Amino acid sequence: MSNLITNRILTIINFVIVAYFGLIWLINFYNIDFVVIGVFRELLTLPFLAAQIVFLIIGVVYLIKNNKNLLTIISLLALAICTMITIGSFF
Repeated sequence: MSNLITNRILTIINFVIVAYFGLIWLINFYNIDFVVIGVFRELLTLPFLAAQIVFLIIGVVYLIKNNKNLLTIISLLALAICTMITIGSFF
């Protein structure tokens, strides 16, 4: 697993997931309603939600086993906060 996941890849994936949910929030906040945006939002939300949980677990395991990079820790914390907000919005 350590050969496939590096600090850089994990950090990029974490920030992409956080950015996606941030964009979804901005779209809802400003009431932007285009058909194309709605289609992509419907297609990508469930995979990104699953990826959010999976990469949170992978990131914690990676940080326990490997050296700790500050940017990776920040991206993992941002992903954890985003996961709590996203999962918390269901209840």
